[in-house]
Amino acid sequence: MNTRLQPSSLSSDPRSGFIAGYGSYFDVLDDRRDKVAKGAFRKTLRAWQLLGKTPKMLWQHDPKQPIGVWTHLREDNKGLYVEGRLALGVPQASEAYLLLKEGAIDGLSIGFRAIEAIHDKESKNRILLDIDLVEISIVTFGMNSKATVRVIEAV
Repeated sequence: MNTRLQPSSLSSDPRSGFIAGYGSYFDVLDDRRDKVAKGAFRKTLRAWQLLGKTPKMLWQHDPKQPIGVWTHLREDNKGLYVEGRLALGVPQASEAYLLLKEGAIDGLSIGFRAIEAIHDKESKNRILLDIDLVEISIVTFGMNSKATVRVIEAV
């Protein structure tokens, strides 16, 4: 499932502040003992697409600090692939961009509600089968250490 928005007026250059990476990886045990199953984002991505929107891009999961827009989301064989643009006129977005460029931060983390999950009592793991995705944040430390920004475009 692909969700793509048209370029907005954040910048005259649609690649300015461009970032891409994985908001989540499938079948990776995260620090909360959760694993996201393949297909867990299918319904939520479809719902966002029908709304003509994408989840919010936040700084450190703070709803008071939106720092850009996600322009493309899709599930692939690895996980939830995301592309977006930082709103570089916003001080926190500019700071996030500089920190990403320097390698001081690189984490991505999803904010979600679990719609359907299986609890493994023996391993104490939770397997997330269906997720209501609310936001994707740029973070210092994500629960899933593989979920990171992989591309940062120069301004």
